[in-house]
Amino acid sequence: MATLTRLALKDFRNHAEALIVPGPGLVILTGENGAGKTNILEAVSLLTPGRGLRGAALSDMGRSDGPGGFAIGARLGDGVDLGTGTLAAAPERRQVRINGADASANKLSEWLSVLWLTPAMDRLFQESAGGRRRFLDRLVLAREPGHAQHSTRYEAATRARNKLLAEPDSADPAWLAALEAGMAEHGAAIAEARARTVTALGARLADQPHGPFARAGIALTGWMPAISDARTALAIELRNGRGRDAAAGRALAGPHRSDLAVTHLDKRMAAELCSTGEQKALLLGIVLAHADLIAEARDQRPILLLDEVAAHLDPMRRAALFSRLQEAGGQNWMTGTEPALFADARGTATRLTISTQGIA
Repeated sequence: MATLTRLALKDFRNHAEALIVPGPGLVILTGENGAGKTNILEAVSLLTPGRGLRGAALSDMGRSDGPGGFAIGARLGDGVDLGTGTLAAAPERRQVRINGADASANKLSEWLSVLWLTPAMDRLFQESAGGRRRFLDRLVLAREPGHAQHSTRYEAATRARNKLLAEPDSADPAWLAALEAGMAEHGAAIAEARARTVTALGARLADQPHGPFARAGIALTGWMPAISDARTALAIELRNGRGRDAAAGRALAGPHRSDLAVTHLDKRMAAELCSTGEQKALLLGIVLAHADLIAEARDQRPILLLDEVAAHLDPMRRAALFSRLQEAGGQNWMTGTEPALFADARGTATRLTISTQGIA
């Protein structure tokens, strides 16, 4: 079971220096708005591939009046040390170290799974499909660490193909075919991994009893392989669609054109038509169910980061959430402005007050 036993920040966001020694169970961070609670959750989220729970540029993460770079260091319960950050001389180049050795960001997913829910995700069902794909890919990554590498290579091949198609007179046909072969290989892996996660998670959600959190139905929509062999299907679509894609300036086939559809099972209603409270409950139910799924698949419960979630739940649902988290185990980080929001949280908990003066 992956937990953090130490988290150290240097020049990250508003924290010049911060050290947190969390225990297992709930890690409750309270303090005024602007104190830096969400910044701490963001730091934890950066211990996995990607740009973290805000999706921000690396150059924006360094302390505004600091030297320009930042550092995040963590120790896991099994003694593994993870570190990431940037140098002032290269604020957009991410540095990663695992047990003191240089590593790629994708390697972080082999050691730690992290899932999150933030207020910014409240409009996930109203906004573009890109946000829903990123949410789905975070779920997939927690279950299948290799998903990060496929995503990185697919995106690189797609960018290179788009650039090549924009210059048809100088395009090398052999290089174009090689890029499409890479897109087909990695794109098929992405599509298949997403399908596996949606199938497994959908079954778990459907089997859950009625309770305080809305039950979600999930499905993939948008681009889907035309035949059972996703790699062959995508390769054919890309080859036949070169003229169309050149005119559009982007690839119009592939997993980057897929979407995640969510429904309220009990109401038989699309998530985008539900109330804001129901949408948050649907997301929370998905994240909680997926954490259970990961615990079974990887024998390692993911760390959950729940930003300001307690403030948007009524007392009955807050108590139910705390109970469920504590029964499931693992390490669950939560933020809120008032300690009273967490009065019903029983059992093991690390409670910290975050202020502009420090952490107590």
